[in-house]
Amino acid sequence: MRQKKLFLLIFLCMGLLVTCVTNPLTGQNTMALVSNKELFAASFQQYSQFLSENKVITGTEDAKMVERIGVNIRRAAEKWLASEGKSSYLKDYKWEYRLVDSKEINAWCMPGGKIVVYTGILPLTKTEDGLATVMGHEVAHALLNHGQQRVSASLLQQIGMVGVAIAVSGQSKESQALLLTAYGVGSTLFGTLPFSRQHESEADHYGLILMATAGYNPEASVQFWQRMAAKGSGVPEFLSTHPSHKTRIQQLKKSIPVAKRKAAQLNRSR
Repeated sequence: MRQKKLFLLIFLCMGLLVTCVTNPLTGQNTMALVSNKELFAASFQQYSQFLSENKVITGTEDAKMVERIGVNIRRAAEKWLASEGKSSYLKDYKWEYRLVDSKEINAWCMPGGKIVVYTGILPLTKTEDGLATVMGHEVAHALLNHGQQRVSASLLQQIGMVGVAIAVSGQSKESQALLLTAYGVGSTLFGTLPFSRQHESEADHYGLILMATAGYNPEASVQFWQRMAAKGSGVPEFLSTHPSHKTRIQQLKKSIPVAKRKAAQLNRSR
């Protein structure tokens, strides 16, 4: 019976692994165990709830800046996808850009184009180019379907946990607990965390192209991350969901010329 369950689980995993979509920006196939239609519906609902529970700032110069950058980056995304003949990719997006009163140094873009910038990050972005760095990065996460991939990876991790539980079910409770813990730590350390760091690096690269196409200076990204680095971080890179500030800055410097060339190409073709 245990072998039969394990066989069925492996068969299910093989079926799940072929559930992929091709991203129009990267041309790469990525996991899609949950559809964007489902993710967008959930994110739109969560976004509305979040705004209702937090102080949204409107009418100020900072709020207008967030809106302006958001619109410019959205247009850059539309231009890019149009150049690839993939304008329909954005048909279900419902763009929205809000500034929220919070000391937290953060910003995010949910699947489907729902964006929040916290006031706490503005002292570090300093300029419109600095904020475009952050917003371009967050929009890139959405366009690259990173939310969909994270949900898919989480589902696979859970399925793997079930598989391990079945495989060790004949052993002592102590051995089962040890092996399940080892799987959890290992799949996080060597799977989930590197996967997340890769997403951050991708969003940095493609975010630079978006901000440059929108008319902002991608070199401001290095200055922004230098200011972030000055705040310090005590988490080693291999234990973090994000690259270290040093790694990030090095990668950005390499991506800036690529972003400028791509932006010039896109803006010439309009």
